[in-house]
Order: sequence, then C-alpha cells, then structure tokens
Amino acid sequence: MTRKSMDPAASSRKIQRVQTGVRIEKRLLKVLKGLAEYHDITLGDLIEGIVLHSFEGKAPFGEQNLERIADLKKIYGLDLTSQDSHNLVES
Repeated sequence: MTRKSMDPAASSRKIQRVQTGVRIEKRLLKVLKGLAEYHDITLGDLIEGIVLHSFEGKAPFGEQNLERIADLKKIYGLDLTSQDSHNLVES
C-alpha cells in the first residue's frame, strides 16, 4: 500500500464516510497509526485500504511495508499474530 495507490486524483470515487467507535487492541492500534503516519495518510484511509485489499483476497502490503510493520511491532511490543484472532479477551 503506497501513498500513490491512495491518491484520490488517480480515480476519484464519491463515497460517504461515517464516524465509528471501533474498539481495538492498544498495541495493534499503535502499529496501525505508526504505519499511517509513515505513509502520511489517515488511519481511516489505511484501514479502508487494508479491508478493500483483503475483500479481494489480495495482500495489502508489499515486502517494504512488511519490514516497516515488523519494526513498529517491535517498538510497540506487539506479539499478536493471526492465530490470536478471535481468541482475545480483555483483562
């Protein structure tokens, strides 16, 4: 996912966004925010891109982004994996 791929001028589509109160694991959110900041996009734009790629069965990140994510995971102590999905409980 690159800034260029999210350039609204590339293929503008009118949409309606809504505000939501999604709850998310704290360290996961920090990694997502860090990645959004790295690409100079909003957290919402990043999440939309990830979901749209996933809905089409496409990987949302290339090798360079996966390396950046690994760095951010180390920084924020995120040790969760996809195996933890649906098995998380709040303390």
